[in-house]
Amino acid sequence: MSKDYERSIEELEFKAVNWWPNKLTKLETSTSVIPLLLKTQKKFISILNLCAKSPENVFVLINNSDISANLFLKHLVVLSDFGGEKLQRLNKNFDQLFPLNAHGERVMNYYWQDQEKKYIFKKLPINTLSNNKLKIDGINIVNEYPVVDDLYKDVIMLLLFGSNVTDEVIAEEVLNKCEVGNLIGNSEELDKFINERYIFVSRITGGAQANTLGQVAQRYVLDFINLNTSDDYLVQSNGRIKGVTHNSGRTDTTFDIVVSRDGKFVAIEISFQVTTNSTIERKSGQAKARYDMVTSTGNYIAYVIDGAGNFQRRSAVSTICENSHCTVAYSDEELKVLTEFIKEKLS
Repeated sequence: MSKDYERSIEELEFKAVNWWPNKLTKLETSTSVIPLLLKTQKKFISILNLCAKSPENVFVLINNSDISANLFLKHLVVLSDFGGEKLQRLNKNFDQLFPLNAHGERVMNYYWQDQEKKYIFKKLPINTLSNNKLKIDGINIVNEYPVVDDLYKDVIMLLLFGSNVTDEVIAEEVLNKCEVGNLIGNSEELDKFINERYIFVSRITGGAQANTLGQVAQRYVLDFINLNTSDDYLVQSNGRIKGVTHNSGRTDTTFDIVVSRDGKFVAIEISFQVTTNSTIERKSGQAKARYDMVTSTGNYIAYVIDGAGNFQRRSAVSTICENSHCTVAYSDEELKVLTEFIKEKLS
């Protein structure tokens, strides 16, 4: 076994980055969008209140404000529960929902303040409409896209007034939750609606985000391996290896990541702790049994260990190093070593 793969705690610590890399912090921020929305909620509400005379004034107000166009749109997506797959489906069926009229225009006729209004679509449909395309997903949300372009205008109008379109089928079956525009100019009701919605969303996402940085760390490793291996490598989050069990064989053992190819497997466990906690102790307690069982099936187990908090638990990290076929720290250079190990063992 190459000494580059099996490491002592001292060798591992020498390679460690110890503190969260900036790219991970940004990724974590992007998955914890509710705090960002709450922080900018008043700015969002003030823009809506100022466009009470004309709905399309919202575009000018966004461009003249210090809230970015993509963040404003993210507010609407969350409030109307209309993002991701729903946006894709809407775009795919746009020709049927909003066909071209005699003038070659796609028009949304809608009711607002007891009047019938008309909005002419400027960009939709497009080849692909997604959160990423709109810069409201992933790391894009923490990057500012200040100008409301034609695509943003189309989506903003749909999310504000979709439930008010004159076509009842579209209003009731497709865009029924796109109703924020009804509260424009009613500051008290708007504030109440938004607060209730964000509290509701926060409760749903709170548990999932409790270990967000850990999840982001795992996802980054998974994506890195995928990008640096060919298509015949299967990279799975929370994967299993046949024959590797615990509880006296009653329960299949789950690993953070499992990479497989041609019936061979590499299990990967990940721990990045800036502050000390019991996670590394748990992994250490499992290390020998997991190593022995994985090895007995003819497969391999690797660890990605980093963070100043982990290296305060020296005994735990040492135990892991002693029961690992490959131990690396959390940098791209180190993840390259892990990828080389995977390719070597699964070739």
